[in-house]
Amino acid sequence: MLDEPFARGDSSIHRLDPRYRVAMVFFFTVAVALCRHLAAPLAGLGVGVILMALARLDPLAVGRRLVAVNFFIFFLWLVLPFSLPGTPVLTLGPLTATREGLALALLVTVKSNAVVCAFLALAATMDAPVFGQALGRLGVPPKLTFLFLFTYRYVHVLADEYSRLRVAAKLRGFRPKTGLHTYRTVANLLGMVLVRGYDRSRRVYEAMVLRGFNGAFYTLRRFSAAPRDRAFLAAMVVCLGAIVALEAFSPHF
Repeated sequence: MLDEPFARGDSSIHRLDPRYRVAMVFFFTVAVALCRHLAAPLAGLGVGVILMALARLDPLAVGRRLVAVNFFIFFLWLVLPFSLPGTPVLTLGPLTATREGLALALLVTVKSNAVVCAFLALAATMDAPVFGQALGRLGVPPKLTFLFLFTYRYVHVLADEYSRLRVAAKLRGFRPKTGLHTYRTVANLLGMVLVRGYDRSRRVYEAMVLRGFNGAFYTLRRFSAAPRDRAFLAAMVVCLGAIVALEAFSPHF
């Protein structure tokens, strides 16, 4: 199974109702993603950091995930400042960085980190079955919920299948190179993974039907809202309101 290091804990965030956490991380993500000025995402980043502190997440584990996210954002810094027209601020040979390009790259960086921090604090602190159950309780269509749960359950199975096929190919003398033979071999490996994955899905579905599966998952877990959940909801609503207000009244960066 996939590792879920943040799901193990007993912080104030872990004890909150999963439905409230899933709903708030969704609205927080939408609010921050739609911002076009820097002040509101900065406030959102502050909220995300506070939430991570309340969740008492492992700093090293959080740092590794933020590094992975910002690694991809780094490439935006290599492209956006030099591709967006505007006021020149820096010239490197034939390339000219613009103020607008730098501002957009900074805005994307802040928004991405704010969303990741909030997601790690609110969503990653619950395991996948609880997350899927919370989605179902919030009215998400059952098919989407099942798709999420089964993807989580069997993605590692497909990865193991691909690893076995790669080992079998290497035992038969396959060595990846830049050439048509390598491309054809890799395509065949991926095709076999899809075929075997489909066969496995049919067997799993038939086994579930034989055990009485009727399109719904039943669980002994029951969600119940407590006063702390309502307090958390009120605090998040205030934070989202502040972010929306900052976005509405902030000048362009």
